[in-house]
Amino acid sequence: MKKQISRFTYITLTSLLFFVSCVDDDLPGVGDLPDFTNPTPFYNFSDVSSSEFDCNDVELSANYDFQFQAGSNLAVNGTQYQWSVTPDAGVVLINKDLPVLEQQIDAQLATVVAIENEIAKIEFKLPCETNQAKIDVLEAQLADFRVQLQIEQDALSDETLAAVADLQAQIAALPAATLQDQELIFSFPGPDTYTVGLTVTDDLGKSEYTEKLITVNQAVPQIPVPEIGEPSFEDNSLFDGTGDGRDSWRAPSSSRWGSVFQINTDTNPVDAPNLPDGRQAAKFPADGTRTGYQEIEVTPGATYVLTYFSAFEENSFGDLTVSIINTNADSLADAQLDANIIAQRTDNNIGRVDNVFKKHALTFEAGTNESVIILLRGSGVESRLDAFDITVKQ
Repeated sequence: MKKQISRFTYITLTSLLFFVSCVDDDLPGVGDLPDFTNPTPFYNFSDVSSSEFDCNDVELSANYDFQFQAGSNLAVNGTQYQWSVTPDAGVVLINKDLPVLEQQIDAQLATVVAIENEIAKIEFKLPCETNQAKIDVLEAQLADFRVQLQIEQDALSDETLAAVADLQAQIAALPAATLQDQELIFSFPGPDTYTVGLTVTDDLGKSEYTEKLITVNQAVPQIPVPEIGEPSFEDNSLFDGTGDGRDSWRAPSSSRWGSVFQINTDTNPVDAPNLPDGRQAAKFPADGTRTGYQEIEVTPGATYVLTYFSAFEENSFGDLTVSIINTNADSLADAQLDANIIAQRTDNNIGRVDNVFKKHALTFEAGTNESVIILLRGSGVESRLDAFDITVKQ
């Protein structure tokens, strides 16, 4: 019986080997079927444009760069790529590795680049600053940064300089980008609508074409982030290193707007609970007589998000109101008219934990206004506000 099983196994294996030996791609008409599938081309792209404007929103430079990456459903066979762009006048091709190498150089010179960026920020502000006190402070800061820059440049190690030189050599040796590259950067000459096409051809000579309309928009100046004076109510936090934490928040008339809030100081910043930022917060007594008032510049048409933290005592009911008010308001009574309220948020201490801060956000649109008032009010119980911040909503 065992001999019969062994003989059967031998015959089966021999048959399988004979069958496999007949499957030979070199024999005509035998083996794998020919692939009649055409490639399906596709591509992804991202806008990597950059621009520079002065403080008067005059365009200094603009690079309308878009990075493209080709693909195909045939990862192995789809090996040849051919890009096209219409109109093509003035379009420049950039090797995809150029920005990567430039970023690596910046990483090697991180401290130097950081100081250069601070210098650029000040040089951007100076031409449009009219307050001589601020001009003096900015010029002093600029001089200090330039000294720091020279110190950092002189302190660069031989190793860092060699690494930078090597990266610069790699940039110099980069081959020119071509329309046959799988990935490249198109630098368009300006705003327009361009047709970018891609033809993918596989090793069998089969090809397919796809195209998209790429809209290149005009560069626009970045909306500046408004400056809030003494946002965390800290001493000496004004632009010139002075201030008691609330000088920026005093109303033009205490008789019309109320007296400025008090200051709450964290005498033990090491142990919890702590303030959200720094050692001081704005304190509003229960009688509701104290306010905070600050006018800030905004860009017409822009949308902003104002964030801040609040905390309450829990011995009785109380609330805090943060309002964005039209500058037409001339008193606290005016500020409570619907016509003058741009946005408003009121929070109370129901369900809150005693003296534990909670973050809030208030979104508002500037509309046609070039400036608005941030108004702070509290009543009913002692309460605190801290760590104001504002961002442009994109």
